[in-house]
Amino acid sequence: MSDSDPHADVEFDFHRRERLGFPEIVYGEAKSADQLRRIVAECRAKRHPVLISRCQPEKVRDLENGHYDEVARTWIHQPDPPPVFPGRVAVISGGTADAPVVRECVNTLRFLGIECGDIQDVGVAAIHRILTRLEEVSTYDVLVCVAGFEGALASVVAGQCPQPVIGVPTGVGYGVAAGGRAALHAMLGSCANGLMVMNVDNGVGAALAARRILGVRQNRT
Repeated sequence: MSDSDPHADVEFDFHRRERLGFPEIVYGEAKSADQLRRIVAECRAKRHPVLISRCQPEKVRDLENGHYDEVARTWIHQPDPPPVFPGRVAVISGGTADAPVVRECVNTLRFLGIECGDIQDVGVAAIHRILTRLEEVSTYDVLVCVAGFEGALASVVAGQCPQPVIGVPTGVGYGVAAGGRAALHAMLGSCANGLMVMNVDNGVGAALAARRILGVRQNRT
């Protein structure tokens, strides 16, 4: 499908859930309102849930029976509650400026039926904030760390906690931190062994990575 043509054919992957355990998530930023309408109509006809990420509000304004999150820029149509998937994920963020990526990740996790909690504003500028919550953090199975500027939070959490840790650098910052490159490089160069790193601002990707990890653990039980 060519997203450059607003009238191009769209083809939703209805078999992804059978192959991978989770449905296709539609990247809405480069798609036209018409393409999104056709995708949603096809999903509704099959009573299939759909999550559109990174979509501008004007593109989903006329879509019915869905919920739009203005902060995360996600639109969700879920005709039935998702089956509860075993395991819990904590989404930990450095500051409130990371909220769009946090919300995108949380919305995706809940769309997949995964219980999650968000622990916000615990960045390393006041490192005691995360250190005093490690007992709470220990109750989760997978940890997602969302942070901008130098992205040090992911290294701190991965150095203190034994669970799988997924780092998500954000574009929050200025100067050398602008656009998330400093946070991305810091997470990739972390000395905290086993830290996994997503691309900049990729909250959806982090949620799906957490789902894959939980799926492996479920299959072993």
